[in-house]
Amino acid sequence: MLRLSVLRPRLGRMAVRHLSSSPPYSDEYQFLHHSELPTDVFQASLPRLPIPTIENTCQRYLNAQKPLLTDEQFAHTQDVTLRFQQGIGKNLQLVLRKRDKANKHTSYISKPWFDMYLTDRRPIVINSNPFMSYIDDPDTPYNDQVIRATNMTIAALRFMRTLEAGILTPEVFHLNAAKSDVPGMRKLVKLLPRRVASFGAYYYKAFPLDMSQFSSLFASTRVPRIGKDELKKTHASKHILVIRNGHLYAVDVMDASGDILSPADIHGSIASVANDPSPPPESPLGYLSAENRDTWAAVREHLLETGNGEALEAVDSALFCIVLDDARINDDPVAAFKQFLHGDAANRWFDKSFSIVFSGEGKAAINFEHAWGDGVAVLRLFNEIFRDVTEKPRVGPDSHPGTAHVRRLEWKLDGTSKQAIADAKKRFWEFADSVAIGMFMDPRYGKDICKQSRISPDAVMQMGFQVAYHRLTGQTVASYESCSTSAFLHGRTETIRPATEATLALSRALNSSTRPERAQLRQLMEDCSKRHGELTVNAAKGQGCDRHLFALRLLAEELEDTMPDFYKDPAFQPFNRFKISTSTLSTPYVETGGFGAVEADGFGIGYSIRERELGAMISNYPAHTDVDSFVDCLESTFHDLHDILVPGS
Repeated sequence: MLRLSVLRPRLGRMAVRHLSSSPPYSDEYQFLHHSELPTDVFQASLPRLPIPTIENTCQRYLNAQKPLLTDEQFAHTQDVTLRFQQGIGKNLQLVLRKRDKANKHTSYISKPWFDMYLTDRRPIVINSNPFMSYIDDPDTPYNDQVIRATNMTIAALRFMRTLEAGILTPEVFHLNAAKSDVPGMRKLVKLLPRRVASFGAYYYKAFPLDMSQFSSLFASTRVPRIGKDELKKTHASKHILVIRNGHLYAVDVMDASGDILSPADIHGSIASVANDPSPPPESPLGYLSAENRDTWAAVREHLLETGNGEALEAVDSALFCIVLDDARINDDPVAAFKQFLHGDAANRWFDKSFSIVFSGEGKAAINFEHAWGDGVAVLRLFNEIFRDVTEKPRVGPDSHPGTAHVRRLEWKLDGTSKQAIADAKKRFWEFADSVAIGMFMDPRYGKDICKQSRISPDAVMQMGFQVAYHRLTGQTVASYESCSTSAFLHGRTETIRPATEATLALSRALNSSTRPERAQLRQLMEDCSKRHGELTVNAAKGQGCDRHLFALRLLAEELEDTMPDFYKDPAFQPFNRFKISTSTLSTPYVETGGFGAVEADGFGIGYSIRERELGAMISNYPAHTDVDSFVDCLESTFHDLHDILVPGS
């Protein structure tokens, strides 16, 4: 069996671990750090997300459609697209630009993208919530479930307080941190008015990122409503939600002044929950958060009507969620994937902004609700937590738990509520059991060989997925790679379309019975890398086609009597059914991560590429696809790509 340790980056063991001894009410304990620059120093000067020209969007759309269609299909789509570009599309573009100009406080995609998530009626577990799991703490005793949960809780609270105080270091993307993350850059930014502060960073080739989503990390939740859910933010909360054995507990972690309680008291509270001998409840409410959203909304209204308002408010207003599972993973990557992606919903509340989930042996992961935000905020929190608990742990194996501040939430459940929970449980397990997981790993090469070959490592991964899928099915299909547009005010994401004419040419060449010579294959890989690089740069600059076409379609639904022919083209629907959906995991502290396949007959691929190792975890639904066969194709494909990059290996 493959073990999780295979995919772990090698950070090495710590020589000696010393607990931080700073007093509970000192700034050193209450805050992660004190940034030289205010957290929001760049926010007022971030550029606005550009709206591409209708001509560029239509051309990019056709470029993306070309490898997916026959010549006859493409000719039809090309004609429909040209008429859209010159006709109704041009009129919709004028309206979109006018509205964008009238709403300079945000981006043209922000509200539609929030609404897209919030109006989706499917269960958010698997379909929407992704996860990222942590590598183990280098000091083994600190992986004990209660110790690790305590230290991570404190680290998350320290992050929250630092953010709210405006002294969290601003989120900035550095092309070369050695040259840009320097005192000179910070000095220049401090001298500039805030309306132009970002230009000081640009001078050093550093790119500030939008941080508007960060405030939704804490004390926020998604509330189910009929037709469209609501994002709810609570102020002045002082407790977290801890879930164990199907019970929900409100655990106080802040005092009346808003300071973080002592490590001993937080340790005592989490230990108290972990040691609660109460048997599991007959009807665990967590299953409801895994329901169809309209069904859950109706049940929630019934819960309110039957006297559960106070308990629901305690859940909604909690700063974040800590989950203590009894189940152990035992270094099984597939077990880890399923436990952290969905686990047993009796022990979850998927609506919370994020949950830190701990297995029985103390492995940890963050599972987060996706409507409120994207990976930038979560990844920053993820990294800061790991660094804090390994550099400044607050409790250890010899620590003594202090006073517990815990209240177990009690529920008033009538027959209707109990039946709704039973139905939700049945549907959850039917859905969870329908998901299969595959694992692919190649230890022979990674970023090192790709960079030596002057080919983008990310492009190598994407061309590998394309060739493998073509090898499995004989097809090239609509494919998705997420790209953040957070360099812009209220940017969200844009789609990179990895399926290109270049990857199709490589797929045909590698999967042909008469394979070309290595030099020709190497040139095809270089063509793929170059094209993928262009698509990535365009997406990061807000110059893809997907978000723009999405916004125009929403306008057409609002303003036009009938949907334009462009959106009714038979080629348009499959273009938006991503049978290959991918996202990369770019931090040394992540062990694995992933999400559910977005199509019933597709694959969801969370991948990583380290210096000397690359790998992926793949989700699918076996009723429609065979993940083991796809993994076999991935293994043979990446073997072929390695042989092209390293001749004679």
